[in-house]
Amino acid sequence: MRLILLGPPGAGKGTQAQRLVERHGIPQLSTGDMLRAAVKAESDIGLKAKSVMDAGQLVSDEIVNQIVSERVDQADCANGFILDGYPRTVPQAQALNDILEGKDLALDAVIELKVDETALMKRIEKRVADTKAAGGTVRADDNAESFGKRLEEYRAKTAPLSAYYEKTGQLRVIDGMAEMDAVTAEIEQIVGPAKH
Repeated sequence: MRLILLGPPGAGKGTQAQRLVERHGIPQLSTGDMLRAAVKAESDIGLKAKSVMDAGQLVSDEIVNQIVSERVDQADCANGFILDGYPRTVPQAQALNDILEGKDLALDAVIELKVDETALMKRIEKRVADTKAAGGTVRADDNAESFGKRLEEYRAKTAPLSAYYEKTGQLRVIDGMAEMDAVTAEIEQIVGPAKH
């Protein structure tokens, strides 16, 4: 099972990905984790990525695509994987398609968690208020302003992926505002039962 989870920050992708990992025994591949692992392993592409990051620059699509390509070849991905944070743009989605085709693989589904952004903003504000009330520390980026910027960036760069995957016929849209277990149940209907 090879999946992509789409949705804005705070939509619950992380929670749902974790449930899929536990239920289906496939890894969740996050771009950040893959980059860090490649750098740590000092692979050719990891060293290239390290020099770019050390210079304070963003890693190019070419490097990210190659890291993803190498990562999906690893043994733990034999039964599938969940991509998280990749692809972020339509060109990355097209590159992913080429990568998978070259390995005789294909995506099983692209699942988008549709959410009400106003309700998401209220959820963040409530979480911040609850954390402060409990005497906890609020993450620096866990505020309405930062969250608003992340939503804008998502709309500009990542939201076009919905249209791209809709054209390919792979997009499945789920109400991300539903109760967590209901969202999980809907995802399970799309991906099918766990194969253990």
